[in-house]
Amino acid sequence: MSFLSSASPKLAPWKVLLVDDEPDIHDITKLTLSRFRLDGRALSFVHAYSGAEAKEVLARETDIALVFLDVVMEKEDSGLEVARWMREDLDNQFTRIVLRTGQPGQAPEERVIVNYDINDYKEKTELDRTKLFTTTFAALRAYRDIMKVEEARRAQLNYREGLERVIAASSHIFQQRNLKDFANGLLQQVVALLRLEHSMLLRLRGATAISGENDYEILAQIGDEDGTLLSPDVLAQLDAAKSNKISRVQGDTYIGYFPNSSGKASLLVLKGVEEISEIDTKLLEVFCSGVAIAFDNILLNQEITDTQAELILRLGDVVESRSNEAGNHVRRMSEVCHLLAREAGLPEDEVAVLRHAAPMHDIGKIATPDAVLLKPGKLDAAEWEIMKQHPAVGLSILDGSQRPILKAAAVIAHQHHEKYDGSGYPQGLKGEDIHLYARIVAVADVFDALMHKRCYKEAWPIEKVIEHLREVAGHHLDPVYVDLLVKNIDQALAINERLPD
Repeated sequence: MSFLSSASPKLAPWKVLLVDDEPDIHDITKLTLSRFRLDGRALSFVHAYSGAEAKEVLARETDIALVFLDVVMEKEDSGLEVARWMREDLDNQFTRIVLRTGQPGQAPEERVIVNYDINDYKEKTELDRTKLFTTTFAALRAYRDIMKVEEARRAQLNYREGLERVIAASSHIFQQRNLKDFANGLLQQVVALLRLEHSMLLRLRGATAISGENDYEILAQIGDEDGTLLSPDVLAQLDAAKSNKISRVQGDTYIGYFPNSSGKASLLVLKGVEEISEIDTKLLEVFCSGVAIAFDNILLNQEITDTQAELILRLGDVVESRSNEAGNHVRRMSEVCHLLAREAGLPEDEVAVLRHAAPMHDIGKIATPDAVLLKPGKLDAAEWEIMKQHPAVGLSILDGSQRPILKAAAVIAHQHHEKYDGSGYPQGLKGEDIHLYARIVAVADVFDALMHKRCYKEAWPIEKVIEHLREVAGHHLDPVYVDLLVKNIDQALAINERLPD
């Protein structure tokens, strides 16, 4: 390799510290090495004229490649003290050290050269132009190779730390049980992993979707309060990723394409990346490949849940149609239960379970004889006893399942005719001994029954409904959920308008 190869202006020079109390030595060294090049990089000189000054420079300048260090300066061993301080106190194991002395009798012991990792020792009279070039070349080449090994070590360490973050992030993600929580958790972990502030997770609505924004369903987003993240440019990049089935960086936006067995590929939008490092790209691939499996499982579980919910809703419709209830009774009840549970601050998964389970509250009526169920007038004592059996029948139908929705439906079917003051049936439960779900369903059931026409009554005006609910609060119904319904009556009425008989 030539010492005098042409330098590239884009390459930073090697930084060399000259430590000597003789200014002439500085000038001669700098002049002699003015044309030096290694790997196309010239030299940049920093000067110190004492051991103390050298320590200040070394503490401040962290990228010095080579130190030419005079042994004798303010003290006979000033240079040796600087070398010891560099290696032990500053813990600088990378900068190469060449000791120089004008007093041959002051040569350091062999153990000093070994212990302080001295690259070379020269008498000043030895350092003619050729030897100075050779010494500098050997020292800088050693520094270059050491730094390459260190960069590889740091990259490996960063990758290992990144993998640890991926594992921690993945374990957090896998704890999520529904698609919304999963998507939000995934996005938060990716943003933390890559230290970004703007991102969005989407999925394809379906393979036959027409081109445009409606192709994509937004599952979660971070840092897009003004709604500008899904710009026409980003939509075009999403379309390209969907078409080409590849991930890529364009400008400051990363579009990740992650197919899954569900047939609805996921797309990740990361804004402000400029470029993703090789390590971050690998981490993202590792993270997303693992998460894709969990994502498929979440989608599969949601499909099962949706199927359960639809079957329950249809069974609820069958029961209500047999008893001549209003057409959308179970749907309205389900939505009002969802409203009350949400406003009460229940966890999102419990809100969803209640919403899906509520339509099964009267499933036990499937075994009630038509003569009792469809009797237009008042039931006699014997008929009433038969009617009162439907909660127990509902429990017997649903009991024993380990599915959250069916377990909740069993409790609701059994307890929805209990009353807050203990006068209900079949168990005579009181207050909070009645399951939370059943108390909410009771409020929603009474509200809907009063709001709509039945074979034995006309629909009541809303003022009368509210008045009656307040009268029975604390007796028939839980006053907490009556109060919540009254406070959110506009939303409840909107449900009625959306789902008329």
